[in-house]
Amino acid sequence: MPDHPSFIVNPGKHSLPDFKRLRHRECMLTLAPDCLADIDRSARCIAEVLETGQVVYGINTGFGVLAKTTIPNDQVRELQRRLVLSHAAGVGSPLGAEVTRLALVLKINSLARGYSGVRREVLDYLVDFYNADCLPLVPGQGSVGASGDLAPLAHLTAALMGEGEVILDGKRVSALEALRHI
Repeated sequence: MPDHPSFIVNPGKHSLPDFKRLRHRECMLTLAPDCLADIDRSARCIAEVLETGQVVYGINTGFGVLAKTTIPNDQVRELQRRLVLSHAAGVGSPLGAEVTRLALVLKINSLARGYSGVRREVLDYLVDFYNADCLPLVPGQGSVGASGDLAPLAHLTAALMGEGEVILDGKRVSALEALRHI
């Protein structure tokens, strides 16, 4: 989509009209260079936790009643994968393209603040999904947790892992197939 202007995602500096434009995919996204250092610093913190053997809830522990159960480093990746998949529990018709696009943009904007510990590659994939108009199928009903957004966000994230389905080039395809094309 070379005829679309670039939109630089710079958390905290966007207006409601900016987000309205982005839900229609009037721009191609890029991350502001200023936010990259914070993203990398936050991801390094998580890597250091694992390297040094620190125990941190939600990173290398179980959840809820298993909060005091430490997960060995060689199983942390699988713990995180299963956590996402266990929360991808929505049902019903998928959200519309505009809502899904907006969810991608808002997640990118939030993660670009550099507080979450995600690696830059995660943000790059989210930006790639948006720019390719690769829209994860997010069921319109269902929630997990007090905030009510964990199920929809899990469906969004599962697509990044090659799980579930997406709409790409107007067709419903497996997320794994889409990852091979974007």
